[in-house]
Amino acid sequence: MASQYYQEMQESFKNNNKSREFPAHTAKVHSVAWSCDGRRLASGSFDKTASVFLLEKDRLVKENNYRGHGDSVDQLCWHPTNPDLFVTASGDKTIRIWDVRTTKCIATVNTKGENINICWSPDGQTIAVGNKDDVVTFIDAKTHRSRAEEQFKFEVNEISWNNDNDMFFLTNGNGCINVLSYPELKPIQSINAHPSNCICIKFDPTGKYFATGSADALVSLWNVEELVCVRCFSRLDWPVRTLSFSHDGKMLASASEDHFIDIAEVETGEKLWEVQCDSPTFTVAWHPKRPLLAYACDDKDGKYDNNREAGTVKLFGLPNDS
Repeated sequence: MASQYYQEMQESFKNNNKSREFPAHTAKVHSVAWSCDGRRLASGSFDKTASVFLLEKDRLVKENNYRGHGDSVDQLCWHPTNPDLFVTASGDKTIRIWDVRTTKCIATVNTKGENINICWSPDGQTIAVGNKDDVVTFIDAKTHRSRAEEQFKFEVNEISWNNDNDMFFLTNGNGCINVLSYPELKPIQSINAHPSNCICIKFDPTGKYFATGSADALVSLWNVEELVCVRCFSRLDWPVRTLSFSHDGKMLASASEDHFIDIAEVETGEKLWEVQCDSPTFTVAWHPKRPLLAYACDDKDGKYDNNREAGTVKLFGLPNDS
């Protein structure tokens, strides 16, 4: 028997099943993220810029484009509680902190390598950035100085604090999840999560679960307290690139090179919906307050007008009549 939540969300998506596309960049979008209040969406692109949009009723209105990086903006994230600040990580060996009120870069922090992943601690005090050489640097968000630096002996893919801010998680190329104490950074556990490369990790807003996506095309759901796998989602056929939990923690979106985004009900693993895409999807992000999903796909190949398709962001869950 499908849960009441399942039925309600299916009904909602039937009535709001449009995906709308908004031009954002001149090249592929690598990362999308919502501000904590849900008023803005930021995107980072291969074109070396970040863009910020305001969400107005049923559309995204571009507010600003942020220039300054000398290489691709591979990942970005917002401050966990301040909706005006976000940080970008680039292959140019810097991270930049931006303030949407002044539209200026308020800090450029030099790092040792080409940066590929970034996250902001739940207490807002620290930014962790990982580079291609598997070094993770912990930067004080106020002084912009490095607090600690860890070189890992394995391929580090994605990094994240738990919601309580006292553990730090890494997914690695051997299919493991490494758990460190924070701020001591002492190894607590290495979990064999997948038979192949463990790519992405996300914590649900309620703090009950986290999910990992792997090159084996599986998404696994873990209980945070016990660090045990609760269930797996296996509807994708390609390596899972990106994950996002809905604001209530009840839905999980996952995407890959499959031409759809899988939306699962967390508690049952049932497929709630799939969002059709024309090309691989590399980033998804649920809105922090409502069932609205932002995502960005790979540029389409030559069959289409590349100029129009390059660098768009999309929203799924908007009303059909908009």
